[in-house]
Amino acid sequence: VRRNSLRLRQTHDLRLARDCEQGYGFTNSRHNRVAQRRAETGMVPMGRITARRRVVRQQVGMPSVRTEDVVTVEEPLEIRVGGRAMAITMRTPGNDVELAMGFLLGEGIVHSGSDVQAARYCAGATDDGVNTYNVLDVSLAAGVPAPDPSLARAFYTTSSCGLCGRASIDAVKTRSVYGVTDADLVIDAARLAAMPTRLREHQSVFDKTGGLHAAGLFDSATGELLVVREDVGRHNAVDKVIGWAAAQGRLPLRGIVLMVSGRASFELTQKAWMAGIPVLAAVSAPSSLAVDLAAEAGMTLIGFLRGDSMVIYAGAERVSGEESNHGDRSAVIQGATAGTERSKDASTAGAKVASMEGSAA
Repeated sequence: VRRNSLRLRQTHDLRLARDCEQGYGFTNSRHNRVAQRRAETGMVPMGRITARRRVVRQQVGMPSVRTEDVVTVEEPLEIRVGGRAMAITMRTPGNDVELAMGFLLGEGIVHSGSDVQAARYCAGATDDGVNTYNVLDVSLAAGVPAPDPSLARAFYTTSSCGLCGRASIDAVKTRSVYGVTDADLVIDAARLAAMPTRLREHQSVFDKTGGLHAAGLFDSATGELLVVREDVGRHNAVDKVIGWAAAQGRLPLRGIVLMVSGRASFELTQKAWMAGIPVLAAVSAPSSLAVDLAAEAGMTLIGFLRGDSMVIYAGAERVSGEESNHGDRSAVIQGATAGTERSKDASTAGAKVASMEGSAA
């Protein structure tokens, strides 16, 4: 439902693509702070986050039952910059402005929330001119250079692959303007161990569907959970929390832990680095490229963070805790030097069933 309260006034400092003149979104103009807050928090009219579908439930040895089930909505979002398409990502609708800002930051196109002047949903995205809220055009602030056209994704990004369409690792690797090696941070292992449970407690849509990834930002000093976002794509969930931080003027995110509900990929590690995040923690395994990039950037990378145990693949100096308190239940190891011990620990951890990883196939 289109609400008049969400209709944004035209301002002299807002330049729009022609097909976005009737769009909705937010602007950094002082005239539209209310609309901006609504856009940042996902309070804009768009597709539902969940949908109902008819299913047949079958249990061995029992008659089948026809019923309904709740599933996660997945829709395409086209991200444009200055009217030019940059990428199409399959995502769960909601917090799209944050997603776009996080995406652009990860690509090195912007470096802070102030680099974005406005973002608007485009009307006319369909032949009949209906605003589907699936096309978002971002206007960069004055003085921010337009992105190189070669950065446009060759193919759309799926909910499971945020880097699809790139030809090589050199084509996706960007360097952060924020250093993390100088982050004076030491975090207690017990505080880290509490984060997966805190994140899981705030996965409201996962409770209904069992089909969403989550990302959250934690204050390393207090353990406070600052923000949580859910999405069918793990990279989208991370973009949303980083976009939230950018809109709040919090970059770089020094002293912050990025907690994700699935595995730690190269792309998630890069996104964390681009936002100045010193610690990335995941309930599942990292990839080899993620470990290598974390070591290069000076980040701390933690995998298999479940219960009271974890595996530290890079930056172990940031995690405090006596080994005697963990015994055989925890391995604090450093990336490639772990050898057989890491494989054994990872295999044991991987065999566990974690409720929060139900969507991280």
